[in-house]
Amino acid sequence: MTRHHKPAKHLKHESESEAHRIFRESAGHAPKGLIPQTVNPDEETVPGIQHPGSTGVIYCSDRAMANGFSYASSHEWANLGQGAPEVGAIPDAPPKPRTIDVPEDSLEYAPTTGVKELREAVANLYNHTYRQGKESQYTYENVCIVPGGRSGLSRVAAVIGDVYTSYQIPDYTAYDQVLGAFKRLVPVPTTLDAEDSYHLNIQQTRKDIRTQGLQVLIASNPRNPTGQVIRDGELKELVDLARDTTTTVILDEFYSWYIYPENDEDFGKSVSSAEFIQDVNQDPVVIVDGLTKNWRLPGWRVCWVIGPKNLVTALSQSGSFLDGGANHPLQLAAIPLLEPERVKQEKLSLQKHFKAKRDHVLARLEALQLKVKVPPRATFYIWLDLEDLPAPINNGLTFFEELLKEKTIVIPGIFFDINPSHRRNLVDSPCHHFVRLSFGPPREDLDKGLDAIERVLKRARKEGGPRHFGHGYKKSIDSPTTLTHFV
Repeated sequence: MTRHHKPAKHLKHESESEAHRIFRESAGHAPKGLIPQTVNPDEETVPGIQHPGSTGVIYCSDRAMANGFSYASSHEWANLGQGAPEVGAIPDAPPKPRTIDVPEDSLEYAPTTGVKELREAVANLYNHTYRQGKESQYTYENVCIVPGGRSGLSRVAAVIGDVYTSYQIPDYTAYDQVLGAFKRLVPVPTTLDAEDSYHLNIQQTRKDIRTQGLQVLIASNPRNPTGQVIRDGELKELVDLARDTTTTVILDEFYSWYIYPENDEDFGKSVSSAEFIQDVNQDPVVIVDGLTKNWRLPGWRVCWVIGPKNLVTALSQSGSFLDGGANHPLQLAAIPLLEPERVKQEKLSLQKHFKAKRDHVLARLEALQLKVKVPPRATFYIWLDLEDLPAPINNGLTFFEELLKEKTIVIPGIFFDINPSHRRNLVDSPCHHFVRLSFGPPREDLDKGLDAIERVLKRARKEGGPRHFGHGYKKSIDSPTTLTHFV
C-alpha cells in the first residue's frame, strides 16, 4: 500500500520526485560532477560512445510513446510540445506546393553552399525587405543553404575557434547540445528575468564583452521560449555592439514573421538584424533562418545562414563533413516561394491567424487562473509559470508527466536552461517551474490540450487532490531506435 504524504510547496532536491528521477535515468541526462564520469554500460553501444542527451522535443516524444502516443494515431493526442506550426491551409495564405518538379540535374548532389538560384532568391528577399536604399547589398555569396536550422548552427559552431560564447537562459534547447558538442565554444550564461520581461540588457552585454572577453553571442530573436523580441532601436544597438566590439553575434531569426502588433496597420511587418547591418561583408552578424517556421514547411528542411562572404566559404567546408548539403529538388522548388509579393501575402495571413490563436489560448489560460506573467509578443509559444499551483504539479517535469496521462504533450522548462555541463540540481534551475506551450497546432488541438490542463487543475485544486499526483509514471521506452523517428 502506497503511503501519501502532504507534499511540500517546493521540492528541495530532484531526488524527491519520481518525474525528476525518470528524467535523470534517461540516456544522456545523468548529472555530471567536476570529475569526469565513467560511461554507463547500459548506454554504451560502442566502446567510448556516450549519449549526448536529447533535446526537449525528443525526450518528451519518448515519454509520450511510453504512455501510448504514436504518430500513426497522433490525432488522439494534443501535441502542444513540438515547435512546429500547423502546415495546412490558413485563411488568405497562398496555397502550399503539393507536387514538385524533379529535373534530371537535381538528382545530383547540390553544392554544399546550396543552389545558386536559391541563394540569389534569399539575398534578393532580404535586400527587398530590409535593405532598400542601403549601399551594401547581399548577394548569393552571402548566403549558405543548409538542411535545417540545427545544421546551420552546427556548421557555424564548427568554424568558430576557441572562444568564450555568451548565451541567455532561457533560450532554444538545441543550443545546449551545440555548446556541449563543440568544446571550443566555452559557454558563458546570462539569466534573463521575468521581472524585466526577459529583456537582454545591451549595456550590460557590452560590459560583459569587455570584462569577460566574450567573442561570440548566440540568441534566438524573436526568442524561443519566452515569445519576446528585440527590435527597432534596440536591435540596431545590438548590431552596433557587434560592429563596435568585433564580437560575432549569431541570431536565430526563425520566428521573424511571428510578430503580433496591437494596431491593424502594423500587420505584415517582420524583424531582422539585416535591417541594421552597415556592411554585409564586414559586420560580424550571422543570421540563421529558413522555410521551417515562417513558410510553415518544417518537413522540407531547407534553411539558410546569411553573413559575410568569408563566413559562407567556411560554412561550405564545414558542411562537406557535417551534413553534405540540403535536398537538391526541394531547393529548386523553394525558389518561387521567396518571391516578395508571395511572401507579403504569406506573412500577413500568418500574423493574423496566429495572433488570433495566441489571444484564444491566453484567454483560456486566464479563465483557468493561469495568468501568463509575460505574454508573448512574438513566436508561437507561451512560457507558462506554474509556481503558484499546488505541489507537486508546480514544476515543469511533474506537470508534464501528469498531462501525459491526459494524452497531452508540453515541454518542461528545464530544457530551456542551457546547461551543457548538467551540473545543476534541477530544482535550482530558473526554468524549473515553467513549461512551454506551443500554439503552433490547429485550434482544435489547442482546445483539446487546454481541456486536459483544465482536468488536471480541477483535480489538483480539490481538497486532498495533490496527494494523487507525482507518482505512477510509466518508464520510458528509451532506445536509440525509438528516438530516431523524431526531429
